[in-house]
Amino acid sequence: MLLSAEKAAAGLVRVYRSATVVDGSGAPRFTADVAVEGARIVAVVPEREDAQLELPEGGVEVEASGLVLAPGFIDMHAHSDLAVLSGAAHDAKIRQGVTCEVLGQDGLGYAPLDDATAAVIPAQIAGWNGLPTTVPWRSMSDLLAEIDAAAVANAAVLVPQGNLRMMVVGHENRAATAEEIEAMAALLGEALDAGAFGMSSGLTYTPGMYADTAELEALCRVVAERGGYWAPHTRSYGAAALDAYREAVEIGRRTGCPVHLTHATMNFAPNRGRADELLEIVDAAIADGVDVTLDTYPYLPGATTLSALLPSRLAASGDLLAAIAGLDAEGREAVRVELEELGCDGFHGERADWSAIQISGTANPALAGLVGRTVAEIANDSGRRAVDVVLDTILEDAGATGVLMHIGDEDNVRAIMRHPRHSGGSDGILIGARPHPRGRGTFARYLGHYVRELGVLTLEEAVRHLSGNPAARLGLDRGDAPRGIIRVGATADLVLFDPLTVAAGATFEEPHRPPIGVHEVLVAGVPVVLDGVVTGAVAGRALRLPP
Repeated sequence: MLLSAEKAAAGLVRVYRSATVVDGSGAPRFTADVAVEGARIVAVVPEREDAQLELPEGGVEVEASGLVLAPGFIDMHAHSDLAVLSGAAHDAKIRQGVTCEVLGQDGLGYAPLDDATAAVIPAQIAGWNGLPTTVPWRSMSDLLAEIDAAAVANAAVLVPQGNLRMMVVGHENRAATAEEIEAMAALLGEALDAGAFGMSSGLTYTPGMYADTAELEALCRVVAERGGYWAPHTRSYGAAALDAYREAVEIGRRTGCPVHLTHATMNFAPNRGRADELLEIVDAAIADGVDVTLDTYPYLPGATTLSALLPSRLAASGDLLAAIAGLDAEGREAVRVELEELGCDGFHGERADWSAIQISGTANPALAGLVGRTVAEIANDSGRRAVDVVLDTILEDAGATGVLMHIGDEDNVRAIMRHPRHSGGSDGILIGARPHPRGRGTFARYLGHYVRELGVLTLEEAVRHLSGNPAARLGLDRGDAPRGIIRVGATADLVLFDPLTVAAGATFEEPHRPPIGVHEVLVAGVPVVLDGVVTGAVAGRALRLPP
C-alpha cells in the first residue's frame, strides 16, 4: 500500500510498526501496522496479512512492538474549563492519553452568561477552576470559539442548567413559572444549536437545586429533541443516593432524553457495598429502553470545595460570603448543628466527620499552611471549633478552598467500573497545592492498577470504557471520521503506551507528578506528546454535537 509522498514530506505521515492494537470496541487485541495521514487513520494492516505499508521519504516510522496503540481517551467529567484555554500548558490530561474532555459539568459554568451571572458564577466555582481575570463569554458560541483558538486537545461542552436558572429565575427557591421555563428552554436550545452536547445539572448546588422534576423534564425534552444527553449531579450522594438516581432515570424515561450519571461512585457510609442496587436501577431502565450510562473515577476519596459542604440555605441569596460574614454566634451554632448533628444538604444528609475532610488547596497564600491537614486537626491545633475553622477559612479564602473527602468504598468502585455502560471520568480539580491525584492520574491508574495489577477489567474492556463508550455517549462514533475507534477513516486521536509500566505517577502526597508509560499522544494526527514529553503543539478544538 502506498502512502502519500506529499503528506510525508510535510511531516503528516506516521506509521506505527507492529503495534498491539486495542481498537476501543472491546474486540481482542491484535498486532498491526497502523498508518496516519494528516488527521485520519488510513491503514490498519494486521501482521498476518501480506500487504506492506511503504513509508515515503519524510514520513515518521514508530517502532511500536510491545506497546499498545489505542484510541485517545475521553474524560467524561472534567473540570478543566479554564485550563483548556492555556494551550499546551494544560498538560494534565494529554500526558495520560486524554484527547477530549467534557466540560460545563455540575450545572455551573462559563456559558451561557449575562452580565449579572458573569459577576457571580465564576466566584461560585472558583474552587473548581480558579478565578479568571475576565469573563468575556456570554453565549455558548463565544466560549466554543475561544476553545477552538487555544485548546491543546479537544473539548465537548455541556450547557449548565444552574446558569439557565440563575439567568431567568435568579436565586429564588421556588418553582419556575411556565414563562420562565420557556425562557430557560430557549436559552438551552440556542446553546445546543451552537454545538453543546447536552445539559448538566448540579442538584446539590444553588440555584440549580431549586428546579423541580417538572422543570428538569421540560429542559430534558429540549435536549432530547436535539440529540444530546443530560448529565445530572444528582440530589444526594448520601443515604438518599438511590432515590436521587431513580429520579434522574425516571426523567430520562418520561422525556426520552439519554441520561449520563456523573461520578456515580456510591460514596458515604450508608452506601457501602450497595453498588449492585445502583446497577439494578440502571439495568432495569436499560431493559425498558432508557438510554443510561455512567462514569466513575478509580479512587476512594472524593473532592469538592469546602463551601459546597455547607447548608445550601446560606447560598440562597447568591452571596455565600456575605451570608457567612453576617452570622452571629447563634447563627454559627445553628450551622454547626446542621453539619454535625442533623446532616445538612451540602453534606448529602450525612453528619460531618471532620477527620475525613482534608484541605487540598487554597487561593489565599496566607492559608497555605492548612493544605494537607484535616479540619479536625486544624481545629485541635488552633483550639477552635471545627465549624469555626470551616466558616473562617471559607471567608478568608473567598470560597476557593478545595478539600478531599475520604469517604469511598473499594467494592463499589470495582463493581461499578465493570458495568458495560461505564466510562472513565476524572472529576479532577486541577488547582491547589495538593489537589486530588485523579486530575492527573485517572486514566493511567485504570490501565495500571485496575487492569494490570488487579485484573478487575481486561485491557480491551478498559480501553472501551475509556474511549469507545464515551465516544458513543457523545455521538463521536458517528460520521465519516469517528473517534473512539481505530479503523480506516477514523480520526487519528491516538495514544501509545506500555501496558507493562503504565501507571498514575500522581499520588495524594505528590499529585502533580506525570503518569508513567505513556509514550505518544496524537490529536487529529498531530503529536502533542512524544516520548512522554509535551511537544507544544496545539491541535485541539471545541467539538460540536454531531447531527
